Amino acid sequence: MTTFVALGDSITVGMGDPAPGGGWRGWAALLAGTLSQPEVHNLATLGALAADVERVQLPAATFLRPDVASVVVGINDTLRGDFDPERTGAAVGRTVAALGAAGAQVLTMRLPDPGQMFGLPGALARPLARRMRAVNAAVDEVARRHRTVHLDAARDPATYERRYWSVDRLHPNERGHRLIACRFHALLAGAGYPVGPGPDPEPSSPPPTRLAEAGWMATKGTAWLVRRSRDLVPVLVGLAVREWLTGADESEEDGTGWDGAGRQPVNLNVLS
Repeated sequence: MTTFVALGDSITVGMGDPAPGGGWRGWAALLAGTLSQPEVHNLATLGALAADVERVQLPAATFLRPDVASVVVGINDTLRGDFDPERTGAAVGRTVAALGAAGAQVLTMRLPDPGQMFGLPGALARPLARRMRAVNAAVDEVARRHRTVHLDAARDPATYERRYWSVDRLHPNERGHRLIACRFHALLAGAGYPVGPGPDPEPSSPPPTRLAEAGWMATKGTAWLVRRSRDLVPVLVGLAVREWLTGADESEEDGTGWDGAGRQPVNLNVLS
């Protein structure tokens, strides 16, 4: 039997991938299906911050003594007015260290830029992109130090293809959750971890209708946006105004449209 414990936020909850019997399924359940005699415990919660994962989810996870554990968190941290990348990285580091000490093979992920996913104007997207890069840098160091199985979703070209995302552009749809599960499966296999055949990359359920998507955005999606806008938008506007006044662009672009690592930004408005 393989005990798999998933920690994190709404991405790991499975939001965007409805389960046939109700609720959410998500990438963690799909990946667990490739493990030997899996016993799955999904402890992730909607809106979780890195500190919430450490404080609330980690004690329950270590009690279960997992063979495999995933820690995918950080996007919600970047969407808060009191964002602190060092605090986020420290919480992720302590969580991963505790799971590793309990004997688990830990999975981590570099997360995509939410500003790109939302299609925000450049002045607002740049500060958000810097936040995500700071979180990813911290998680990269945690992954290196603790030798996690580390998925780089931020640099995966498929990540920014519109077909993998729900209408809110923040949560993967079923195809997107299957992509994450397939990527983690390949990394586990490459690391020599015993896994069975990989998940099917193709969706098993029909995509939601345009009417269903519009209904979701008009209710739950709008409510989420209003909650986040109360503290995030004033901070992003302030950062954008400061950048405009000083004439400074703190992004990592080299002036050619490519960033320092040789990656060209993806325009989601074009993709969609």
